[in-house]
Amino acid sequence: MRTLEEVKATLEIAKLKEKDLQSTIHCLSFGENVSSADYCLMELDDTLCKLIETGQSLIIRGDKDERAVLCSGDKTYDLKIADTSNLLLFVPECRIPDQLGCSEDSPQVVPAQVWGFCNSYWELRKQRPKLKKLKKLLMENPYEGPTLRGQEEKTESRYTMEDLLERIQASEQEIKTHLEVIHACQIDGYWRVLDFDYEMKLLGHVTQLVDSESWSFNKVPLQTSLDELAPLEPRQMIEHCLNCYGKRYTNNDEVFYALHEEKVCRGLALLLLQNAIKFNLKEFQEVWQQSVPEGMSTRLDQLKGVALVDRTSHPKTICLLRIEDLPEDTQERFNHLFTLREKWTEEDITPYIQDLCGEKQTTGALLTKYARSSMQNGIKVFNSRRPVAT
Repeated sequence: MRTLEEVKATLEIAKLKEKDLQSTIHCLSFGENVSSADYCLMELDDTLCKLIETGQSLIIRGDKDERAVLCSGDKTYDLKIADTSNLLLFVPECRIPDQLGCSEDSPQVVPAQVWGFCNSYWELRKQRPKLKKLKKLLMENPYEGPTLRGQEEKTESRYTMEDLLERIQASEQEIKTHLEVIHACQIDGYWRVLDFDYEMKLLGHVTQLVDSESWSFNKVPLQTSLDELAPLEPRQMIEHCLNCYGKRYTNNDEVFYALHEEKVCRGLALLLLQNAIKFNLKEFQEVWQQSVPEGMSTRLDQLKGVALVDRTSHPKTICLLRIEDLPEDTQERFNHLFTLREKWTEEDITPYIQDLCGEKQTTGALLTKYARSSMQNGIKVFNSRRPVAT
């Protein structure tokens, strides 16, 4: 270890004034077998630092064929290696100025050992969670209702929350929120997504009961619904259907549901469109209105993000196009959309790119970056900035 006199001599050579420096001088030495591969450094913002300081965990997730991400309890971060021209030293015993006492006026040399070093660190950037895989996993074994007597239920490809946390690149809160979006439910400890036809069957039971009892769609009693429909379907499934398509509330200690018109109309539209490549728009609107419960009104704006209207064809047509079926990557999403249609109006394309927006980012900014605008018959349209294979 260097002596104080040696340190002062070095300061003179470097033309540094002792009074401009801290009175505590760290003398660094390398431990035995120190290697740049011993440690990885990660840069954390104040929010993530506080999570670690309070004993919470940050978890790195990703399968072997996926790019790793870091997850907190409710957010997902992209991990990117940032190189630096400076050598970064890992010195646990080193004290920063805030940790040095004001009483240490006389210069002193303190030994500190370098435990590791590297020329790069992990940089974090908040990103959208990668949730498309979630429904893909659950659709390996969708729930089609209770098994009939003598039949055995398939037990393979069923996932608990712990299984999903191991496989999905998203935080636990983001996964739970998306499970609600895709109408998944927990059955016997496993998360299951309902087979679409079975889900529509449940919704049909509920809406038919509302019609037959002449109830208001804004006041559907839970207990009576369960009692009436229990001979047809499990109580858990009836309540799950009400949770998916309605809002729960309590009135005079009794639980009611207010059915959500947009969700009900959208579900029945998907039922009509799922087996048709294209549907005559006028005929579709007539059949769609007839299929929804009396008292509900269908509107095309209820289908944003799930169906696409072609107003240039004669007659006008509508087809199924769901956001969940599109690529998660931004460039791939735009490429796919421009493969389907060469030119898009802002009104048509916005529902299909809204989920790609980062924090404080708008769909307008995305269109500026990934598309080129022009005027067509007095209407602004967008097409790809690069050639798209068709």
